[in-house]
Amino acid sequence: MSVHLRPEEIEAESFRIIDAEMGQHSWSPGEWQVVRRAIHTTADFDYARAMVFSPDAVARGTAALAGERGIVTDTTMALAGINKRLSKGFNLPLSCCVADLDVAEEAARAGTTRSIIAMRKVAAAPENGIFVIGNAPTALFELLRLVREEGLRPDLVIGLPVGFVGAEESKELLIREAGPRGIPFITNRGRKGGSNVAAAVVNALLLMADRGNGEKKP
Repeated sequence: MSVHLRPEEIEAESFRIIDAEMGQHSWSPGEWQVVRRAIHTTADFDYARAMVFSPDAVARGTAALAGERGIVTDTTMALAGINKRLSKGFNLPLSCCVADLDVAEEAARAGTTRSIIAMRKVAAAPENGIFVIGNAPTALFELLRLVREEGLRPDLVIGLPVGFVGAEESKELLIREAGPRGIPFITNRGRKGGSNVAAAVVNALLLMADRGNGEKKP
């Protein structure tokens, strides 16, 4: 490899390698843009087997971005990984309040996690529609409780929490509960995930929305 390649050349070559090594697959064109960016971020082809999309997730996700719906994340790391040029171009509100003082104080009073309290706080803001969870299973469990018990209807849930306690279970619950309620989602099965992967999924959708080639809504 030449050390003189420009960043865009390195990215293009990376995607060429991923496409070549992956070969034939059953993903739709829009879904593949998301899956291969997850692979690109992690160098892990398990995502090609483990990702799960609701039928209209790409179409509704890109439409929500074009509609200037707010993006909220469960970690500052996921927030930092979202493409700022594209998000500013769409005039998207971006937020993560897990480190807010009032969230920490309320979590201490309630004897619960900051992730749960932060999810309640961001869900209360009507401009927020895209929920990006890449770390805390408790955030995803709480989001689903808000859907089930308080009528929250996200435009898109990107649920990719990582770890050994609750991550796999929270994603299975997302698959079981979001689809029947008509809530679009992108997730994966198993323990893998992370803030970097969650941000990569957002960026794939942003790029498709920017190019106007998100999949058509049914």
